[in-house]
Amino acid sequence: MERKKHLSIRMDQEQHDKLQYIAAYEGRSMSRQILHLINQCIRSFEEEHGPIKPEDLN
Repeated sequence: MERKKHLSIRMDQEQHDKLQYIAAYEGRSMSRQILHLINQCIRSFEEEHGPIKPEDLN
């Protein structure tokens, strides 16, 4: 079974409110919106620099 990791971040109230607004607009929860943005970042990085291989992660 895949183990999920937990990430806690701090943000100011305005950032929180705006992200919550965008998530609702996109039909996502806040958590799903953050995962969506993380995946966009990873795709963008890999498009520019090539795939990140498992051996690069250790």
